[in-house]
Amino acid sequence: MILVAVLAMWMLAKDYSEIDLQIRIIISAGAAILSGGISYFLFNVDKEKK
Repeated sequence: MILVAVLAMWMLAKDYSEIDLQIRIIISAGAAILSGGISYFLFNVDKEKK
């Protein structure tokens, strides 16, 4: 999740510098939460099968 947030901030700062910092933080936080949720459900399924 942290890696996704850092990469999202970097990409938004590099390619979309006209977006305000607060909006970039919100977008990065949303991406991190979404990736964390997807990872949680995908890895949770593997634990239940064992």
